[in-house]
Amino acid sequence: MYLIVGLGNPESDYANTRHNMGFDVINEISKKCDIKVSKSKFNALYGMGEIENNKVILVKPQTYMNLSGESIIQFKKFYKISNKNIIVIYDDIDLKIGDIRLKAKGGAGTHNGMKSVVSRLNSEDFPRVRVGIGMPEFKGDLVNYVIGNITDEDYEELKKGINKASEAVASIIKDGIDMAMNKYNK
Repeated sequence: MYLIVGLGNPESDYANTRHNMGFDVINEISKKCDIKVSKSKFNALYGMGEIENNKVILVKPQTYMNLSGESIIQFKKFYKISNKNIIVIYDDIDLKIGDIRLKAKGGAGTHNGMKSVVSRLNSEDFPRVRVGIGMPEFKGDLVNYVIGNITDEDYEELKKGINKASEAVASIIKDGIDMAMNKYNK
């Protein structure tokens, strides 16, 4: 069984923001795989289904970004899921819009949601999919850039990364993280 978690913020004010790329990827996977993410448990919205003949749980924590690990650890313990089968998807300002990067393990960097996940799992050893959102023109505008609304034009570019990330998750499940990294990390 795989736990596939998209990081984001729950309020509608954040729905159309770069910081919610994790939620957007979960929504894309949900649509492609016909897995409804509408149940509520452990401060998260979730849905269960199959991807590549493997049982999966799609999760969107509703705890706010900085506490994302709270939901994840509860799902991990309840369903007895190994860290290697927890795939975390989140936005990354260091990747250009439309790009993605897969990692088998690693630190949280400056991403507060990932800091929470690493802390609660007490491990850096789990796969993750980073979705590029690019860097603002002026670094002083970072907060507004990340949680501010996106134009339709910018969202069309972001959708390329969302689609690639949803395909990469299926590849991780089917072929393993190493082969998926070889395929998607160019």
